[in-house]
Amino acid sequence: MALFLVFRQQGGNLWKADRPLEEQVEWRAHADFMDALEAEGAIMLAGPFGGSGEVLMIMKCDSVADVHARLAPDPWTRSGQLTTTRVEPWTKRLGQLG
Repeated sequence: MALFLVFRQQGGNLWKADRPLEEQVEWRAHADFMDALEAEGAIMLAGPFGGSGEVLMIMKCDSVADVHARLAPDPWTRSGQLTTTRVEPWTKRLGQLG
């Protein structure tokens, strides 16, 4: 397993920029999906950047293709509310995750 930085962008027809995450369409289904990936150890850290609409995740997966495959069933991926814009292999040199 390797670590990857995953950048995702909020948007799409269903995304309401004037509403918090918890008020977006399919919030509960998305949150449950992400919680399951975190419980499995696939997501190490995740969260939105300030008000940019961009999200950064650190994921532990076998490959870039595995990252995309793991995120494909996310309700917000399927609806276009989150789009993966960049996936980069990452080598952690300092600190502890978790």
